[in-house]
Amino acid sequence: MVRTAIPLSVIALAVLAACATEAPVRPAPAPVVITPTQAPVVVTPAPAASAPVVVAQPTPTAIRPGFGRIESIAAVPPSAAAGGASMRRLGIKMEDGTVQYVDTAAPGYALGDRIELTRDGYIRR
Repeated sequence: MVRTAIPLSVIALAVLAACATEAPVRPAPAPVVITPTQAPVVVTPAPAASAPVVVAQPTPTAIRPGFGRIESIAAVPPSAAAGGASMRRLGIKMEDGTVQYVDTAAPGYALGDRIELTRDGYIRR
């Protein structure tokens, strides 16, 4: 019995290690939610002497390492920074209740997958 337990545990560990995958990720901004108003809004042009209106885009924060589950997946338009690869934005609910958004080109992730974000910027199953 003992003679078979050790080889079986080594084989089980090897199978679990083969299932783990890593892919690089980078932080992404949270989505901007626009809600419609009750009545239509009429905008009149401002005089030419006024300053231009600047819309602030949310900036991504650093990746916080930890475990979480994928709650949303959205396609991101390809960019030169991504090398033309098709990127996906993952919304990940972390164990502490916060939500992080990361961009990755790694295929095979689905809603509900449990993942780990590492300190060195990788996503791991």
